[in-house]
Amino acid sequence: MTLPDADRDLVVAELGRDPTPAEEILFENLWSEHCAYRSSRPLLSAFDSDGEQVVIGPGDDAAVVAVDDDTYITLGIESHNHPSYVDPYDGAATGVGGIVRDTLSMGAYPIALADCLYFGDFDREHSRYLLDGVVEGIADYGNAIGVPTVTGATAFHEKYEGNPLVNVACVGLLSADRLVTAEAQKAGNKLVLVGSSTGRDGLGGASFASEDLAEDAETEDRPAVQVGDPYTEKLLIECNEALIDEGLVESARDLGAAGLGGASSELVAKGGFGARIDLNAVHQREPDMNAFEILLSESQERMCYEVAPENVERVQEIADKFDLGSEVIGDVAEGNYVCTFDGETVVDVPPEFLAEGAPMNDLTATDPEPAERDLPDADLAEAFEAVVADPNTASKRWVYRQYDHEVGLRTVRRPGDDAALLDVPEADTKLAFTAGSDPNWTNAAPYDGARAVALENATNLATKGATPLATVDCLNGGNPEKPGVYGGFKGIVDGLADMCRALSVPVVGGNVSLYNDSVSGPIPPTPTLAMVGEAAGRSPGLSLTGEGDLFVVGTAGDALGGSTFLANAGGTDAFPALPDAEDAATAVETIRSVAAADSTLAAHDVSHGGLAVALAEMVTDEVGADVAADDLVSFFDETPGRVVVETTDEDALRDLAGDVPVIELGTTTDDATLSVSVGDDDLAYGVGDIADLRDVLTRELD
Repeated sequence: MTLPDADRDLVVAELGRDPTPAEEILFENLWSEHCAYRSSRPLLSAFDSDGEQVVIGPGDDAAVVAVDDDTYITLGIESHNHPSYVDPYDGAATGVGGIVRDTLSMGAYPIALADCLYFGDFDREHSRYLLDGVVEGIADYGNAIGVPTVTGATAFHEKYEGNPLVNVACVGLLSADRLVTAEAQKAGNKLVLVGSSTGRDGLGGASFASEDLAEDAETEDRPAVQVGDPYTEKLLIECNEALIDEGLVESARDLGAAGLGGASSELVAKGGFGARIDLNAVHQREPDMNAFEILLSESQERMCYEVAPENVERVQEIADKFDLGSEVIGDVAEGNYVCTFDGETVVDVPPEFLAEGAPMNDLTATDPEPAERDLPDADLAEAFEAVVADPNTASKRWVYRQYDHEVGLRTVRRPGDDAALLDVPEADTKLAFTAGSDPNWTNAAPYDGARAVALENATNLATKGATPLATVDCLNGGNPEKPGVYGGFKGIVDGLADMCRALSVPVVGGNVSLYNDSVSGPIPPTPTLAMVGEAAGRSPGLSLTGEGDLFVVGTAGDALGGSTFLANAGGTDAFPALPDAEDAATAVETIRSVAAADSTLAAHDVSHGGLAVALAEMVTDEVGADVAADDLVSFFDETPGRVVVETTDEDALRDLAGDVPVIELGTTTDDATLSVSVGDDDLAYGVGDIADLRDVLTRELD
């Protein structure tokens, strides 16, 4: 990839001369889609990012949200899609490392991770190869750095075959007085590079992430994939904590996309300054690196700190204590962003123009055609088995059992439930954390599918008794230059924005990953959300206790578009009708109140796979259920904003629900059997048989 002629003309006009080779490649990367959001930024103003709890919204390395006056959390999300196709292990591992360093740069300590993974059809050997490598990479890196992976999602769809997605989110914790930003503070302060040495791995990663994947990407693009070292990252985490403890950091930015050039130029531009950087001062682990290699290397486990001159010696002492390299590479300065190498000036550009000057793309968007209604005839037992055993709805235990989800001793509710719960005694509360998307929904109807993703994530929190605080998004799409692809991408942006606004959940940050396109075609538009909420009261689990009766709280739809049922049985349908803004907000708050009630023994949201999967996940080795549904549509409907509740007090449940529908579903039983009547058809499955159906990933991958 080279700097396009139109961009080069802008650079020449601004500089009044031709750019140097180092400048040209720096502009190429910082003006890439991955860094500059040239196709997506015009759409992102649709999001509401404000709220009383929002301390720092979009634009920094991570968002910051107040839990109380003294306790803040950070929330960030990143994609590492192309690298994870080329090298699934290192691509996924370094995705974890990058989002953790985004957390560090805000002065926070990372306390939880979420991983959302999307692959081609599960029955394809290549998809299973990618899944195995990605999960191993996340597990090895996250486990080694001591940050628990507590929630996430794993989905399969044929359109990810040539381009999987790896989206990773992180929550961090800090006190209000420890907050640091990526905005340079004062001319004359020093820029100190701390962490690992700089090599040639990851060169051009930003521009690589802004292109469609070629057929030979697994071999040709391997040099663009970073190689991580989690043990160095762990040292960097603790070093960062020590630096913040002593108040030695004025501002910070991790070295991610576009490496040192990206981090340092964005840091000073955000503060309205320039910089003077000596590239020869950068500690290199490979001989004879040239200027652009040093500038653009995406070698991992490195941070750029702004440090007052009188504190530099102490910063280097602390770095040395943790066996980390540290070099003063330059100064915050007035004027241009200037880099020298071997005594010559190789970069001399206005920092704001470099960091923010990329022109936006004006692209054409066309809306997808809505699906016709064509529902197949289906046998209840066959449909139940197919839906419950579908890899998209089956147990993900094979994935999350490889993660250490209890390190740090904060995890109250572990993976496998609607949302994870984290103890935050610093604020005398708990945080609920959920993340995910559904490509079947957004492939069927991008706008409504994205609305459903937002509602489903908020429902996950509410089902555990939590009130949503904020969310971040990772917006994944194909080649935006194709009008149909860009139309689908615009649909997911607008759908998320509208539903999050309706739910009063600010979208405080995120990431955009476009050009997820390959010889197999574009991916489905995929809006991953990572959402946090506060759970100050009771938080019921999803497993039935056998001591109450079963009800559904919430309004069902009347269509099956995007459902697991249709994916297996064939046919088409419109996406299920979703609640309007007011009704969606009422449903989430009602579900939260119901979940927190003393009479609620178990609660589980109804979404992927409908009631069939919700009930299959709720029965246990000792407790079954005897339930009834009107027809196949109501049994397999995936309309979110609904929850199955086991309660000991129906009257209290209905009082709490108010105008939100409460539908009698059935009773719990002591025979460890799920018995279902759907219209005139009946089925009964033992819990052991259901467990066997749901354990398809373990059966195929172990």
